[in-house]
Amino acid sequence: MEIKEITKGVYAAPTLHWDRRLFDELIPLPDGTSYNAYIVKGDEKTALIDTADPEKQHELLDALEKMEVNIDYIVANHAEQDHSGSIPAVLEQYPNAKVLCTPKCKPMLVEHLLISEDIITTMDDGSTISLGGKTLEFIHTPWVHWPETMSTYLQEDKILFSCDFLGSHMATSDLFVKDKPEVYRAAKRYYAEIMMPFRNSVIKNLAKIKERQIDIVAPSHGPMHDEPEFIINAYLDWVSDDVKNEVVIPYISMHGSTAAMVDYLVDALMERGITVKPFNLATTDIGELAMALVDTATIVIGSPTVLAGPHPSVVYAAYLANALRPKARFATIVGSYGWGGKMADDIVGLIKNLKVELIEPVIIKGYPKEDDFKMLDKMAEDIFKKHEEIEII
Repeated sequence: MEIKEITKGVYAAPTLHWDRRLFDELIPLPDGTSYNAYIVKGDEKTALIDTADPEKQHELLDALEKMEVNIDYIVANHAEQDHSGSIPAVLEQYPNAKVLCTPKCKPMLVEHLLISEDIITTMDDGSTISLGGKTLEFIHTPWVHWPETMSTYLQEDKILFSCDFLGSHMATSDLFVKDKPEVYRAAKRYYAEIMMPFRNSVIKNLAKIKERQIDIVAPSHGPMHDEPEFIINAYLDWVSDDVKNEVVIPYISMHGSTAAMVDYLVDALMERGITVKPFNLATTDIGELAMALVDTATIVIGSPTVLAGPHPSVVYAAYLANALRPKARFATIVGSYGWGGKMADDIVGLIKNLKVELIEPVIIKGYPKEDDFKMLDKMAEDIFKKHEEIEII
């Protein structure tokens, strides 16, 4: 790890995890990730803001030792272990350090890290602490993406240490954003997978941080933003109620019937000027699907019938969509069966969190025939008309 100076007395200590490919044993990481810690040196005290995943803690500890710095405060913006997990090791190296966090974070740190509550000081929303010429302000930002989270604002340098908020899973040697399209895509994927279920909380927290002048956004994953409006405006777009003239189709097919229906529907929608994003769940990167759900107006779920219900891969995709709670306006189902079942009803039951209008599903027996294709034409026309009725960007 190389510690790099951001501004006078402020340093970035990013631990790069180039080859990590799965987060929480769930989220694909095509670009790896980073765990960004930051050091703020005042005239009197020094603070370490966040740490690193325990797997990489030796890199952080070695870098701090080489820096020959004394850590007085460890700011824990978030209790999740990829940020807080190295706190016990840092405390061993700096036994006089105090941990600063929100009141909700304190019991989480005690429970997850098995550290003494006596070394933890809780900071109220808007409270400050002086390091001597450097003032840290603690801004509670709950539910981005846990209930105890906060951001730390360095008043003199106008730096927002936002932790997971406004971050991106990327391992990069660039300290600041250089390739905006690449970072935009990574940040959108990160928002889709992690922040989208808490869209309403994100809206409130965006309003909260905009009360401060911010020159640099320093997240705990991915590169820093020296043009903060880039990432803030992206978030404002993603959390808005605006949807695009798009249809996302997660599907799977066992013997070709559902695939034939999806192929036909894709063409019928495209003929009507609608952007279509089909995802074959047999091979799909689930993060790509999550990202597509951010803006789409309509979700069409395609499934064959397995033991009277939906295919297990479709159950997972429907569960994911229900958990992520995208702002889609409409949803429907296409699929096939051999002898019967309640596949469509089961899928509807899996997506109850979605605030969508259900368009009449098309469920057929066997391989699609001429009348079945006509029903898919009608579905495409219904979707087209629904999109015309709402404000589309």
